Amino acid sequence: MIELSNKSTERAMLVALQTRKQSRELVEEHLSELEELSDTAGAESIFKIIQTKTSIDPAYYIGKGKSEELALMIELNDIKLVIFDDDLTPVQVRNLEKLFNRKIIDRSGLILDIFASRAKTREAKTQVELAQLEYMLPRLTRAWTHLSKQYGGIGTKGPGETQIETDRRLIRTRISHLKDKLKGIESQRETQSKGRKDFVRISIAGYTNAGKSTLFNLLTKADVFAEDKLFATLDSTTRSVTFNPKEKVLVSDTVGFIRKLPPNLVASFKSTLNEVRDADIILHIIDLAHPYYEDHLKVVEETLKEFGSEYKKEIKVFNKVDLVNDKSKIEYVRNTYPDSVIISAQKGINISSLLKIIENIIEESFVEEELTLGIEQTKLASKIHELSEVTSVEYNHDTVLFKYRTNKENSEKIKKLIKHTS
Repeated sequence: MIELSNKSTERAMLVALQTRKQSRELVEEHLSELEELSDTAGAESIFKIIQTKTSIDPAYYIGKGKSEELALMIELNDIKLVIFDDDLTPVQVRNLEKLFNRKIIDRSGLILDIFASRAKTREAKTQVELAQLEYMLPRLTRAWTHLSKQYGGIGTKGPGETQIETDRRLIRTRISHLKDKLKGIESQRETQSKGRKDFVRISIAGYTNAGKSTLFNLLTKADVFAEDKLFATLDSTTRSVTFNPKEKVLVSDTVGFIRKLPPNLVASFKSTLNEVRDADIILHIIDLAHPYYEDHLKVVEETLKEFGSEYKKEIKVFNKVDLVNDKSKIEYVRNTYPDSVIISAQKGINISSLLKIIENIIEESFVEEELTLGIEQTKLASKIHELSEVTSVEYNHDTVLFKYRTNKENSEKIKKLIKHTS
């Protein structure tokens, strides 16, 4: 048990469970991250508790005996909020609320609360509301504990149950409405995406608080909000950058990833995270100064796989090197991840190397070709304009010579079109 002394609003107790499948060190690290999340949400972490148990208790998560012990601590120390590091079942929430007589939040609920407070755009607000309602739906009974003494069974259905059923119907209707709204937003994004075909698209992805927005601001000369807190950025932001006179480049900053990210939230933010899926190059930002940076790296890689982005051209960018005192750590990264780059976005260290790597990838990924078409092949000519950057057009009687530049994927598409029309 560790007593903390932060200055904030609601006094909170943080609770984690160590089972035989987990090491103590890993659980402590997860709990420290939960503390960062609670700080971001505005809670004052008074106690951090780790209960050791062979498996999760289905009724009380940490077991009834330990829960009763915590109930006394909560009462004596005027704790207003208890936050659990894992997702709780509706049964566990109901039992713990009854025993503690305090607000109970699990990790997913806490992350959703942070997202709700930080959502600024119409899209982000819609995405967060959808995730919250889907999270709330199976847990709705906890809001009606004052009616728990109603008798159940045939002929005795009480008003509490009727009210819950009414609320469930309202929530399901709202969920349906929000999903339709997000489909419209996604459709708009796809239309915008088609208009960006002439640009190389770079997406900055990474674990939350790895320094994505700081790097984005450095590359694009933008002024996106960046803060040393988890989930400082929720909304995807895109800016154009000129790397050299030839290249039109769009750089996108995206929401950060985190372990145990609520599945409802990932699903809701699909349209935003499609910025990563549709990118030509992914800059995967890793906080080298964090003691568990390789765990964070794996979490992001797994999330990228969920979106089908694991085969994209990815540059691993190890950030915050200015905060690393252990030179062997830097050497380890150079040997283990030879194609990566080590930088400090805050201090501007080694940014020129990162830019050079990006330029080389762009150069390798694009080809310059030429094609002669008959003057009547207007559909094919239109497709070349759609799939490439046409650099010149020369007319010669009944033929047209196109010179164009495109990525290798679109080059193959053009070749297939020619083959089918010949």
